[in-house]
Amino acid sequence: MAVSGGRRNGVLGGDEEDAALFEEEGVEFAEEDNIDHSDIPLHLRPLVAAAESGDLNALCQALDNFDGSIDEPVEDGDTVLHLTCLYGHLSCVQQFLLERGANLEAKDEDGAIPLHDSCAGGYTQVVQLLLNGANDPERVKRMLQTVDVEGDTPLHHAARGEYDDVIRLLLAHGASPTATNIYGKVSL
Repeated sequence: MAVSGGRRNGVLGGDEEDAALFEEEGVEFAEEDNIDHSDIPLHLRPLVAAAESGDLNALCQALDNFDGSIDEPVEDGDTVLHLTCLYGHLSCVQQFLLERGANLEAKDEDGAIPLHDSCAGGYTQVVQLLLNGANDPERVKRMLQTVDVEGDTPLHHAARGEYDDVIRLLLAHGASPTATNIYGKVSL
């Protein structure tokens, strides 16, 4: 599922019934938010809507009303942290990472971690926040070496998008420029 500048689409899209449900829960949608929530469990919908829209107030409200695991998959194995990284919502990533303890190494069903998503979108500040949030050189190394189902590392995703600042940042943290995916393509 491709998103402009991103690895893939999120999970939102929709109909008026879903929008009405979220308005009852205090989550409002902009007119362009034509995103389908029908595959998302009801208890996760406010979190997903807020994460994808980047509405920090709605996200905080949804988190305060949520009693499940912050790392619960919403669709395609994505966690809400994956979604905030996919869309480059820095303040939302900070909320999840710094205040709520989301798992930086949670894998979606494609084997991607949130770092893959932020690299695919070219979100340098989000990438930096994730690497800083790892808070341990060994964890940073694991994150940089994590491969998705195609054998792509986060550096492969950044290179594919030609995001030079992200590429430099990943290399400065020890990403391998010679990592090879299942198609025999090196990251750089």
